[in-house]
Amino acid sequence: MLQPIEPPAASRSSLSHPRDLGGPWHSEAACRSDEAGLFFAPSKEPTAARLSREEAAKRVCARCPVMLECREHALLQPEPYGVWGGMTAAERRVVLARRRRREAELQRPGTRIAAAG
Repeated sequence: MLQPIEPPAASRSSLSHPRDLGGPWHSEAACRSDEAGLFFAPSKEPTAARLSREEAAKRVCARCPVMLECREHALLQPEPYGVWGGMTAAERRVVLARRRRREAELQRPGTRIAAAG
């Protein structure tokens, strides 16, 4: 099972909030009023506590009007830590790996995309 990697304390404390990285979407983020601790793992967090915290963070993301913009930001940066756009770091790594595989397939000569349906 993939485990999220905790960011160094200095990089976490240098941001006033996990989403204060610019972009027109961040001021509308539902998480702006929530504690950053909900979105980032404390040191040596037990698995059950991590899963509970991540689910709570995802519930905040689910009601967010800019969830998709946040998610894409986290995938394009890429953000290596925390819950962004309703996805954990491990979930984002899976999406990024799929995107890389898809891009590699499309770059190969003779690759055809099958028609849906």
